[in-house]
Amino acid sequence: MSGRRFTVVGTNNAFTCGFCGAQVQPLRNGSVRNHCPECLHSRHVDILPGDRACTCHGDMEPVAVEQSGKKGWIITHRCRKCGFEGRNRAATDDPDQPDSWDALIAVSTRRRE
Repeated sequence: MSGRRFTVVGTNNAFTCGFCGAQVQPLRNGSVRNHCPECLHSRHVDILPGDRACTCHGDMEPVAVEQSGKKGWIITHRCRKCGFEGRNRAATDDPDQPDSWDALIAVSTRRRE
């Protein structure tokens, strides 16, 4: 057990994707959207999930996708600035702005470097 804690307070905000420019809406299901539903890129802003305490702010590129029986689709992101890797649940079930199946498939068929 890692002891990591998820923080939601004040972090579930709309944002503009720094990679593709898409306008991203917050999730309404009690979770926090941390990546673009169009290109799946994220921003390296957390030390612990949801805390927004990281000062790196590098582009987090989606490098892998896997299916988890409990959590659904999981996206692995790698920071292009510092190399940090993190895993995040895909938001395929969001009724307003679900993650792009085409983007998920594209990431899943790439060879991981």
